[in-house]
Amino acid sequence: MRRSPELTSGQTTGTGKAGAGEPAAGPRAVETRTVGDGVPRSVTRIGPGSTWGSTVGEAWRHRELLYFLVWRDLKARYRQTIVGAAWAVVQPLTLMLVFSLFVGIVLHVPSDGVPYPVFAFAGLLPWNFFSQSILRGSESLVGQTNLVSKVYVPRLILPVAATGSFLLDFLISFVVLGGMMLYYGLAPSAEILWLPVVILLLLGTTIAVGTFLAALNVKYRDVRAAVPVLTQVWFFATPVAYPASLVPESWRWLLYLNPMAGLIEGFRSAFLSRPLDTWALFMSLGVSLFLFLIGVAYFEKVERRFADII
Repeated sequence: MRRSPELTSGQTTGTGKAGAGEPAAGPRAVETRTVGDGVPRSVTRIGPGSTWGSTVGEAWRHRELLYFLVWRDLKARYRQTIVGAAWAVVQPLTLMLVFSLFVGIVLHVPSDGVPYPVFAFAGLLPWNFFSQSILRGSESLVGQTNLVSKVYVPRLILPVAATGSFLLDFLISFVVLGGMMLYYGLAPSAEILWLPVVILLLLGTTIAVGTFLAALNVKYRDVRAAVPVLTQVWFFATPVAYPASLVPESWRWLLYLNPMAGLIEGFRSAFLSRPLDTWALFMSLGVSLFLFLIGVAYFEKVERRFADII
C-alpha cells in the first residue's frame, strides 16, 4: 500500500477508529480511501488543526504532557549536580556582584535611590529567566526530533515547556531578593499588587519569542548561533544594569518598544517601592501581544513541514 502524504510529515495515521488505549492526539480527520486490494477503508489522520490559533487550544488540552516535559527538563538539568537548584541563585548573584563592582562602584551608574546590589539583582531575575528560556526554547524542536518526527504531539508544547522549566528557578530567586531587601531595610509598597500582571506579561513575551525562534531554527540552523548574539545585544538595550531614567525622556518611548524594558522596570517598581510607569507597562503589553500573535502565526504556518525538514 502506498504511504499517504501525512506519514512523510511526521503525523500519525491509523486505520479504523481509535481504540480506547490510544493516547490523546490532535484533531482527527476520517477519510475513505481505496487500498491495493480494491477495498475502501477509513483512514484516520491525526495532525495539527487547520484554523488559526488551533495549536494554542490543542496545547491546552494536552497540558498534562506539558507538566511531564517540564518535570523531565528539571530532573535532567540538576541530575548529578552538587548544589542542585542552588544554581538558580548562583548565576544572578554572581552577575550582581560583578555589576555592583564595575557598574555601581567604578562607573558610578545611578540606581534611582535604591542600593545598587538590590537594584541590579531585581533586574537580573526577570532577564535571566527570559534569556535562558529563549535559548532553551529555540532548541526545543531540533533537540527533540523523536517527538517531532516519530509521533504526533502538539509541537507548541515543546517551546512552552522549555520556558516552564525555568519558572521554578525564577521563583526560587525571589527568596534571595526578599533577603536582600530585608538586609537593606526595604519593603514593598502597594505596587506589589502589579506583580502578577508583570509576571504574566513576562511569561507571554518569553513564550512568544521562544516559539518564533524554535520554528525558525527548524529551517534555518543559523538561529542556533544567532540567538546568543541576539540576547547579548538585547541585554544592553534593556535597563538591567542601568535605570530607564538615564535615557532622555524624549527618547524613552523608543526604549519601551523593547517589551523587556517596561517589564523589568515594572518588576523593580513592584518590589522596590518605586512609582509604577503604567504607560511603559501598557507599551510592553501591546508589543508582547503583537509578538505572541506573530510567533503563533509563524509557528502554525510552518508546523506541518517540521518533520520533513528536521
